[in-house]
Amino acid sequence: MTENQTIEKTENNYPNFLDLSNLPSMDDLLGESDDKFLGEGSIVSGKIVDKRDSGLIIDIGYKAEGFIPKDEFLDWKSANIGDEIQAILETMEDDTHCMPILSVQKAVMQQAWDGFIQKHKEGEIIKGLVKNRVKGGFIIDVGLDAFLPGSQVDIVPVKNMDDLIGKEYDLKILKINTERRNIVVSRREILEEEKSRQRAVIMLEILPGQIRKGVVKNITDFGAFIDMNGIDGLLHITDMSWGRISHPSEMLELYQEVEAVILDVDREKERVSLGLKQKKTDPWDSVEERYPVKTKIKGKVVNVMPYGGFIQLEEGVEGLIHISEMSWTKRITRASEVLEVGQEIEAVILEIQRETKKISLGLRQTMENPWDLAAKKYPTGTQIKGKVRNITSYGAFIEIEEDIDGMVHVSDMSWTRKINNPAEVLTKGDDVEAIVLDIDPQQKRISLGVKQLEEDPWEKIDEIFRVGDSVKGTVRKLANFGAFIQLNHDIDGLIHISQISNDRIDKINDVFKIGDEVETQIIKIDASERRIGLSQKSIDEPVPVKSEKKGDSPKIKTGNDNMKPGAQMVDVGNIFDNAIEASEQQQQEKPESESNEKSGVDEN
Repeated sequence: MTENQTIEKTENNYPNFLDLSNLPSMDDLLGESDDKFLGEGSIVSGKIVDKRDSGLIIDIGYKAEGFIPKDEFLDWKSANIGDEIQAILETMEDDTHCMPILSVQKAVMQQAWDGFIQKHKEGEIIKGLVKNRVKGGFIIDVGLDAFLPGSQVDIVPVKNMDDLIGKEYDLKILKINTERRNIVVSRREILEEEKSRQRAVIMLEILPGQIRKGVVKNITDFGAFIDMNGIDGLLHITDMSWGRISHPSEMLELYQEVEAVILDVDREKERVSLGLKQKKTDPWDSVEERYPVKTKIKGKVVNVMPYGGFIQLEEGVEGLIHISEMSWTKRITRASEVLEVGQEIEAVILEIQRETKKISLGLRQTMENPWDLAAKKYPTGTQIKGKVRNITSYGAFIEIEEDIDGMVHVSDMSWTRKINNPAEVLTKGDDVEAIVLDIDPQQKRISLGVKQLEEDPWEKIDEIFRVGDSVKGTVRKLANFGAFIQLNHDIDGLIHISQISNDRIDKINDVFKIGDEVETQIIKIDASERRIGLSQKSIDEPVPVKSEKKGDSPKIKTGNDNMKPGAQMVDVGNIFDNAIEASEQQQQEKPESESNEKSGVDEN
């Protein structure tokens, strides 16, 4: 190109044949691009140009039309051709309609979200309507959907969560998540803040002695916590009732409204002690006036222990029936043998200790004492007949009538024999007769005697036996020093081993056996000691004819008189005494319990 052919340019280096005055600026082009060429997810405005069965055709400009499905509209009939509408551009082109797909609902949600974010921040208080219940909480309408967790509904457990649906509440915005477009709200924080304000006011007003209303918030084994408009008070189990309760749930249930007395206030720790029973007067204050001693009362068995039963006379007042006060005659080992929980009984007031809140009751006192009746029915000298119910080492118990026994001591079983054990003459179950020797209703004891049924043969021993008499008897017992011979009238005599023969005898078993019948001669009678000495070797020799009296020690002539001069004489009386003493030490050891008085021993 030649210089002449050069195109003339403007000062801006553009050819002068181009009219550049009407060209849009770069800013205009960029702005137009921002307004017209929108991406997916943008809100666009358009006009309804066609209404089909499946949806609406929207003119969104730039020779482009979009499609909105029919199910996007809640009120399909209200959508008309020519209406302006805003929607979200979901996709530029789909395979079905081959045009952009729009969403009205998402546009509404987007606009609502943008509006909410502009108006509200985290921590603000808003009103919300509970729409429906979902897993973990509720959906709340605050202009758009927000989530209320179940833990943020209330400060106390809600009985029925469905009761909240359809109700409007003040709510606090806990969290706004712009990325996930969710909002979390709380009702509990508002309630806690309100409760905190109320607590501060109440702690200034509350005083011991006041009666305040509250709601049972929690129940434990030791008591219950009562919510009094933000203040939790402890109602201990011991302050619920003057009576006996084993668990607070017997008197209270969750969410129950109660009125309680303020017992103590700790303002620093914000602790309050409450009481229910203090609303009533302590029944122990006038218990002695309502229940005088010896009064017969009615009550209910509320507890049974091994040692007795507790009887409720009224709420807060109980008495104890000890096992020793349950029967006049039976030996009660456990209170459960007589009483059971829930049983209604009559008892008599025996003693009241108001300071320690103890009342002693008697069950047997409601019945006539059979021992008083027995004292009238069986005076001393009465002859009775009964069955041997039990045998001990010191005596036998005879059942006189049901639950009343008398005891025959071993010393009252025989006039003539030394009974070491009752089993020698009696067997359990035997029917025996006896005489009442003594009766003590206070000690519940009756002393009986069997030997008293007969006359004591020792009282006329001189008429029955004489020294020098030859007598026959049966060997009843053997000892290393001799043999006991049972004579007439059931009287025993002792033949010492030295009085059997002039020949030396080493063992009594070599001569006698139990049950053998033998003939002997009486060589000594000691009526005061109830002893008779016998001899076989002196049968053919003379002996004094008279019996030995108290204090007398006549010399008895024996075969020893024929001994050579200077030989030691054998004193048959001393031999007899020594043998008896040995017998008592070796054969007749008494049990320790036998040392008690015969009429003063209880049955084991």
